[in-house]
Amino acid sequence: MNILEKIVTHKNREVAERKAMYPVELLEKSIYFETPVVSLSKYLRRADRLGIIAEFKRRSPSKGDINPYASVEKVSIGYMQAGASALSVLTDTAFFGGKSEDLTEARKYNFCPILRKDFVVDEYQLVEARSIGADAVLLIAECLEKKQLAQLARTAKGLGLEVLMEAHSARQLDKYTPDVDAVGINNRNLEDFSVSLAASLELITELPAEAVKVSESGLDDPNAVVELRRAGYQGFLIGEYFMRHADPGKACRELIHRVQHIEALLNNTIA
Repeated sequence: MNILEKIVTHKNREVAERKAMYPVELLEKSIYFETPVVSLSKYLRRADRLGIIAEFKRRSPSKGDINPYASVEKVSIGYMQAGASALSVLTDTAFFGGKSEDLTEARKYNFCPILRKDFVVDEYQLVEARSIGADAVLLIAECLEKKQLAQLARTAKGLGLEVLMEAHSARQLDKYTPDVDAVGINNRNLEDFSVSLAASLELITELPAEAVKVSESGLDDPNAVVELRRAGYQGFLIGEYFMRHADPGKACRELIHRVQHIEALLNNTIA
């Protein structure tokens, strides 16, 4: 059993337990059910931003602790002040050290799109995402059958949430549905957690024209971000690189500035 299979097996047990403790009727009483969501797809298309989705991430199954004592308030505000387009918050506890309360805390301090980063296997988790203040959810194609992904995306849209579908291969892109707002190519192999940016570059021509295009994982080089932007990507999900720094917000700001500098030089060269 690989890491992804272990996570999904655990997630199914976890969801069953949470359903018993926190019924849907209770979740629907959250104040966030009355609050309009902030559009992730619109923010990633903004011309005045680079499309950085800055992630709050305490640990990972492959790397262990990354920044276990980080403050959600400090890091999330730092990201937005740095010029990030959106936030991503890991809410999985067992494998990533996150929790739902992290996302709610980020929501309290920031007006921006917030992606709930988790392993969604049940519609209950979509209601849960809305109840904790998320604007968008991640649906991982490798974890879901085509019909299941389509149903989850449809339910998410019915709740007002946007959907980022994550894929790792052209075959998985067949699971795309019009209810998906953005398609992300994960450069990390979820079976062995190895990383290769070639995945994003090879699949860019296969992505649906109408969807926002996002590259995920392994992005720590501003030159790579520039290359991906020129290839057609509009969003860049970056977490581990920022979170390994003592000041993740500062690391985010520096990467954004370096990307802007490289692009300015390229534009002047072309001109």
